[in-house]
Amino acid sequence: MRILPLDEIRRVLRYPEIVGRMRDAAIAYSRGECEMPMPMHLEIPTQDAEVHIKSSYRRGGGYFALKIAATFPGNAARGLPAGNGMMLLSSAETGDPVAFLADGGHLTDVRTAAAAAMVAGELGRRDRAVGILGTGIQARLSAALHAQMLAPERIVIWGRSPEHAAACARDVRAAAPEAGRVEVARTPAEVARECRLIVTCTASRGPLLYAPEIEPGTHISAIGADTPGKQELEAAILRRAALVLADSRPQCEKLGELQHAPDLWGRAVEVGDLCENPRPVAPGGITVCDFTGLGVEDLYIAEYVYGKVTATA
Repeated sequence: MRILPLDEIRRVLRYPEIVGRMRDAAIAYSRGECEMPMPMHLEIPTQDAEVHIKSSYRRGGGYFALKIAATFPGNAARGLPAGNGMMLLSSAETGDPVAFLADGGHLTDVRTAAAAAMVAGELGRRDRAVGILGTGIQARLSAALHAQMLAPERIVIWGRSPEHAAACARDVRAAAPEAGRVEVARTPAEVARECRLIVTCTASRGPLLYAPEIEPGTHISAIGADTPGKQELEAAILRRAALVLADSRPQCEKLGELQHAPDLWGRAVEVGDLCENPRPVAPGGITVCDFTGLGVEDLYIAEYVYGKVTATA
């Protein structure tokens, strides 16, 4: 079994290629080509921590993957990253483990941001301003991926802590020169006024955006809600939307924004279906994509990294 440390993983990542792989993964899932059980979630109350465990196998593929991604908020006081994790890639022929990806949770963050950027592309977005709610690593990567794909003139960031928002903005300026101006907003409503493309990536358990604040023509990629009880959007936003997307309808109904709008379960269109069968949206129509993170995305990015590393060995 080959052990791949984070620095080796980072060296082979090419964001546009990963965006393409996330499109392939979404299509394979929606076609029913993948075995992908519901995610397992562990709560560790003593640390206010959560651990997500996901897995997948694509029928006919050479590998299956197991992923663990953890968030330990108290690590900041220890001088450690809040996120951690790993991926294990194993042979689908023998079951032997072939690669241990010691990514510290980085690949989960990258594939999530890439999936959101991919959906913006599939919807034909050409926005000149991108709004980000959140200030963690997911916010930084979402800004970087959307900056690379769209080259916007402005990125507008909001966070509960002004200090964290300012630090996030500094990091985005340094890491994503394509972003143009990077600004800090005082409220989520201000982000909604300034931007027609918004990515929400917080751990909120109550709405941050409300239906009257959302301007016509807005697209929202809702990333943060991935366990029961989490919520970033007022359910009325989804009810107002001309198109509601879900990375996985079964997952989003239990774990995502759709858990708060069961009356819309029959309306949601899976991302992979959208990729193969585009839906026209009338000018001014609002679109929302509910992301809960797919085990097949973990499989595809693990295969991608392993293939790139072995090809250059």
